[in-house]
Amino acid sequence: MSMKINKLEIENVKRIKAVKVEPKANGLTVIGGNNNQGKTSVLDSIAWALGGERYKPSQATREGSVIPPTLHIVMNNGLVVERKGKNSALKVTDPNGQKAGQQLLNEFVEQLALDLPKFMEASGAEKAKILLQIIGVGPQLTQFEQQEKELYQERLYIGRTADQKEKFAKEQPYFADAPKDLVSASELIRQQQEILARNGENQRKREHLHQLEQKYQRINEQMTVLLAEQNQVENDLEIARKSALDLHDESTEELEQNISNIEEINRKVRANLDKEKAEDDAKTYRDQYNSLTKDLEAVRDKKAQLLDSAELPLPELSVKEGELIYKGQKWDNMSGSDRLKVSTAIVRKLNPNCGFVLLDKLEQMDMKSLKEFGEWLEAEGLQAIATRVSTGDECSIIIEDGYVVGQDIPETPKKKEWKAGAF
Repeated sequence: MSMKINKLEIENVKRIKAVKVEPKANGLTVIGGNNNQGKTSVLDSIAWALGGERYKPSQATREGSVIPPTLHIVMNNGLVVERKGKNSALKVTDPNGQKAGQQLLNEFVEQLALDLPKFMEASGAEKAKILLQIIGVGPQLTQFEQQEKELYQERLYIGRTADQKEKFAKEQPYFADAPKDLVSASELIRQQQEILARNGENQRKREHLHQLEQKYQRINEQMTVLLAEQNQVENDLEIARKSALDLHDESTEELEQNISNIEEINRKVRANLDKEKAEDDAKTYRDQYNSLTKDLEAVRDKKAQLLDSAELPLPELSVKEGELIYKGQKWDNMSGSDRLKVSTAIVRKLNPNCGFVLLDKLEQMDMKSLKEFGEWLEAEGLQAIATRVSTGDECSIIIEDGYVVGQDIPETPKKKEWKAGAF
């Protein structure tokens, strides 16, 4: 059973003269009144009574009072907490009449329930740390977030490099008419020399034909003497003529043109190779980027699964990038009502035995949000005792000059005056 306050009686604490309050078991009990009437003193008194000496006000006794502070709180299980006497000594009595002390109170009193502003004013990282400690996934989530951060940074670098490579590749010229490989000048010269050699052989054959024709002429002149030789020469001549008919000289014009243009050709080839290299580099980096994206998504899925499987104080409460998120909003974008819901739910999760929370200065919340927050408290079975600068109908009680408006005002004890010789 979570502990709640059934009844409290306070006398002579700070601005309070005498106040009795019976808070709602579930929901919001609003202590209203104007400024400097004793509203916050009620919350300070509860914190002192239940939280111990660390919450004792620096000037606990009401100014002008001759009677020390008196605090009397009855919890919903019958436990009675009292502070009274000159030293405001603590007295705790359990339902069976057994005496106890602060150690028993610490079992069900959550410190943040007494000092909720401490949580609400903490940084986003501190709030998230508290929540993660509560649900027991802090170390694992920290590890996932570190992996996520490292993968994100690596992917960011790879992505930027891929963009640069793609941009560089697009800017490179491309020559469709250029060969795939660089042209070698020595190879072209070798081909040219082979053609020239073949042409030289053809020329030798032509000169040989010319010599034979000259020789034939001489033989004709010496026909009579050299008839036999003439017949042989005629045979040779016929063979030579037939060979000469099949000879065709090859042109070196194209090779000569290629040799003269070799630098321009190779410039185009290099440009094409550079473009292909840039495109290959861009593809490699883009593949790495896509792979890292999958790794990043996997880590994020693990984070989501970790938080989804954790027993969170509120259905739509989570932690993202080290900050509390509720209904998709960070703390600074949450409504006042949602901030109180988150804070109260976390306090309850910190110590399920603590069924109440103290809230100060609810005048910052409009009536609609106040009503909504109260309904949520009732639905959750939580008790909240709050102050509000107001005297409206939303107030459960109104404090005025240290008293509850409408309650009987006790007589103030008068300081006994002594006269000399009088007994």
